[in-house]
Amino acid sequence: MSLDTQELQRAINHTWDDSITPRLVDYVRIPNKSPMFDPKWEEHGYMEKAITLMADWCRAQPLPPKTRIEVRRLPGKTPLLLIDVPGELPGTVLLYGHLDKQPEFTGWLPGLGPWEPVIRDGKLYGRGAADDGYAVFSSLTAIVALKAQKVRLPRCVVLIEACEESGSADLPYHLKSLEGQLGEPSLVVCLDAECGNYEQVWCTTSLRGNLVGTLRVRVLTEGVHSGMATGIAPTPFRILEQLLARLENPVSGELLLDELHVPLPADRRAQAVHAGRVLGGEVAGKIPWARGVHALSNDPAELIINNTWRATLAVTGAEGLPPLASAGNVLLPEVACKLSLRLPPTCDAGRATRAVRETLERDPPYGAQVSFEEASGTGGWNAPEFAPWLEKSITAASRAIYSRDAVNIGCGGTIPFMGMLGAQFPKTQFFITGVLGPHANAHGPNEFLHLEYAKKLTACVSLVLADHAKTVG
Repeated sequence: MSLDTQELQRAINHTWDDSITPRLVDYVRIPNKSPMFDPKWEEHGYMEKAITLMADWCRAQPLPPKTRIEVRRLPGKTPLLLIDVPGELPGTVLLYGHLDKQPEFTGWLPGLGPWEPVIRDGKLYGRGAADDGYAVFSSLTAIVALKAQKVRLPRCVVLIEACEESGSADLPYHLKSLEGQLGEPSLVVCLDAECGNYEQVWCTTSLRGNLVGTLRVRVLTEGVHSGMATGIAPTPFRILEQLLARLENPVSGELLLDELHVPLPADRRAQAVHAGRVLGGEVAGKIPWARGVHALSNDPAELIINNTWRATLAVTGAEGLPPLASAGNVLLPEVACKLSLRLPPTCDAGRATRAVRETLERDPPYGAQVSFEEASGTGGWNAPEFAPWLEKSITAASRAIYSRDAVNIGCGGTIPFMGMLGAQFPKTQFFITGVLGPHANAHGPNEFLHLEYAKKLTACVSLVLADHAKTVG
């Protein structure tokens, strides 16, 4: 029986309009922040509310009788949603997403907010719908749409974790408890990545790692009148600047440690050049610039390489600096900042962490008390070469649904699970894509899910699953 693509899209669109979008609206209202941002997540119960919402929706779908839908729990760990859909063909496909969210952040436009969903101009605004609450709905809908047309598939396992935004710290424990149950997937589908625009499929071929930690500098036991202390005692902020300059050239932004650099593969450079030609000014244009500010380079390909294969440093938070309204003439005793270093895909995260800590803590200026406390250190991932069938399938799906070719590109973010899977299953094929396109702004203010793009991407996942079935049938 041949696949009716038009009927497939009609069924998927119907499910999105009547079922998925209303549930995502409910999901946005739940402040189920990842454990790194809500240490009392278990007590607050938001994670339980979110995973129950998803599990209940899954149980209401027209799935085969022996489908297993289970919320798996381990003491002290975030829960895991597992949907195991039996297949008619040999093998296993694994579909991945997560349900935990980043914190609120500031700067939401009037009428918008992290926990109050708003649908405007075809976009669902609010925290978590695009990153990555839609994944379970999209994945299961792609499977159900094929089942409705009697398409024979391998077993499909949908795995939704609740700790991704905290570096997937709990996921290895769940994988250990599932040992032997997942099999060896021949295909992994992940819907937690970026898209360069909303006009075609964007396939992620690499992910950066992430090293997060707190740098703390202490010079006094208590604050002292600045007129009495400055010129005698060093300010902790100036020491902080000196320490950061050990990691990063403050003018160019280049990171200075050899342990943070890797060679750029020729194929990834070629992909960046092609993606730069497709996107042009949209590479920098997706950023919400303040008036007069411009990008680090005028070359779109160079910006893509910077964002996907080079190490970067961002200071994402600070302590010890009083608000302006209450900042008196005081030499501060201590300051701290949170560092987020993005690591190249093939960089050794453990080696990088040791190098950063040693660089920051050695020979502190003026004998100041300096410490670097690592919160998480996650390696990146570089995809294996596409099997010919998968490359052909992704291209054909993008043409069929969007009428444009697919584009391969690296991703500047981190999905720890991909590195885990890549190490465990080196022969597995990966289709990693997502809805985080221009101005979608995951983690920041005004995050949105582009609903029409998500519907079409769901159809593309169906087409790739159908093509994969032909390789094992």
